[in-house]
Amino acid sequence: MRTFLELAQARYSVRSFQPQPPEPELLAQVLEAGRLAPTACNNQPQRIKVLADPSELAKVDACTPCRFGAPAVLLVCYDKTVSWKRDFDGADSGKVDAAIVATHLMLAAQEAGLGSCWVMYFDPAKTAELFALPADIVPVALLPLGYPAADAQPADLHGQRFAIDTMLLP
Repeated sequence: MRTFLELAQARYSVRSFQPQPPEPELLAQVLEAGRLAPTACNNQPQRIKVLADPSELAKVDACTPCRFGAPAVLLVCYDKTVSWKRDFDGADSGKVDAAIVATHLMLAAQEAGLGSCWVMYFDPAKTAELFALPADIVPVALLPLGYPAADAQPADLHGQRFAIDTMLLP
């Protein structure tokens, strides 16, 4: 069994997928990791739409050029009526909560032998319209999901990391 650091190091943004969709059991495992993700005050505002039907994937393609041939896409959103708001300034935790959930989804996909890619390059208004999202549901990320193609590999800069002291503030 891999350690968490080994799993995190092995995960990369897959930009080339096999056409075979993930098995329902693996998809359920990935979604369970998103369900278990921490959220502010445990309000659990995450809302995820699983897109795998060809007509749904065509809609994804109308919103972004970054599906990369994935046979499934997870549309990660949050419900702004449920997300926690900070008293001091009204800051909404929804985007952060959705980002934490998406990270859990990506790591669970990696553990299950699937690939994923965080995609923020999409038109949120068009996405909300094409998928008939209620007004209170805010799309945050698209996660193309599936088995990596045989030629899939990390981007050139994937392995480059700053020294830890660059990350730490004095």
